[in-house]
Amino acid sequence: MNHYSNNLASTLGSTILRDVTLRDGLQLTGKVLPTERKIETVRELLRLGVPAIELGSMARPDLVPTMANTLDVVRALTPEELDKCWIWVATPGHVAKAAAAGARNFQYCLSASDSHNKANIGRTTEESLAALPQAVEYAKAVNGQIQLCIATSFTCPFEGTVPEERVLSIANDPRAEGTTDIVLCDTLGQAIPAQVSGLIARVRDESPARRIVYHGHDTWGLGVANTLAAMQAGAAMVDGALGGLGGCPFAPGASGNTSSEDILFATRPGWLTTDTFAELVILSEKLLAELGEPNRSKAAQGARSKAEAFGWVIPSDSTAAGTPCTTGGK
Repeated sequence: MNHYSNNLASTLGSTILRDVTLRDGLQLTGKVLPTERKIETVRELLRLGVPAIELGSMARPDLVPTMANTLDVVRALTPEELDKCWIWVATPGHVAKAAAAGARNFQYCLSASDSHNKANIGRTTEESLAALPQAVEYAKAVNGQIQLCIATSFTCPFEGTVPEERVLSIANDPRAEGTTDIVLCDTLGQAIPAQVSGLIARVRDESPARRIVYHGHDTWGLGVANTLAAMQAGAAMVDGALGGLGGCPFAPGASGNTSSEDILFATRPGWLTTDTFAELVILSEKLLAELGEPNRSKAAQGARSKAEAFGWVIPSDSTAAGTPCTTGGK
C-alpha cells in the first residue's frame, strides 16, 4: 500500500458513522414507527457497533407526525445509550424539553438560505442564529453537547446555489460559540465531490476549531462519493440512513439519505465484519418492509446477489424475517 493509500485508510478509519434512520430517514414515510420499535432499532444498531445514532426530532408532530413519539424514545433509553444518541432541535425550547427527558446531545439546525429556514423552521436564519446562544446555555446546563447544523449548505430548493461565503459567515458567527460540532448538509443531494471537499476544507481552515460532520443525500447518485470526499477533507462524522431512507418534507426535490450500508461497505470501519454487515442488511430489510419503503442501498442489493464466493454476500437462505429480500421498487 502506498503513502496515499495509507493516509486514505487512516482518514476513513477515524471517521465515524451516525445513523439517522430514525430522524431524517422517517420524515417522509407514510407510517409512524411505534415507540417500542424505535427503541428496539436504537438498541440493535448500538449492539451491532454503530457508534452514533440520531434518534428523532423535536419537530412539530402536526407537521412531521413520524417524530411525535421522539421524547418517549428518549425517556426509555439509559444514560449510556443516550450518550451515543443525538436529537434534532431548532429552538432553545426544544433543547430544554429534550434535556428534561434525558437527552444530552443536541443538533441545532438552521438553514443557510432564508427561504428554506422559513419553510423548515418558520423563521429567518437570523432569528435562528439569535436564539442559538440560549440553546447553547440550556445544553451546557445539563453537561450536554450541541452541534451547529447548517442545512442547504450547497443548494436551496427555492434559491438555487448557496454561496460558500454564506456558509462561512454562519460558521464564524460569534453566536455559535459553544457549539461542539458543525454539520454541513447537502440537503438536496445536488453537490459533487469537489464542492463537498472544497467547502469542508474552507470551514476547517477558516472557522473556529470544531468537529466537522457531513450530512448527504443520494438524489443524484453521488451520496457515497460525496461522503468519501467529505471524510478525506476532514469530516470526523458522516450521516447515513438504512436503505437510503429519508428526505426533507420542506425541500422539494430531495430524495433519501446516503445509505448507511453503502457508506459502511465503502469504508469498512474496524468494528464491521461480514457477519455484522449481514445483520445490518437484514435489520434494514425488515424495517423497510414494515414501512412499505423501497431499499435504495446498492450494497444491500449486492449483498443479496448470487456471487456467494464473495465474503460480503449474504447466504441465500438468510432473509428478512423469513420473507424474500425487499430490495427493489415500492
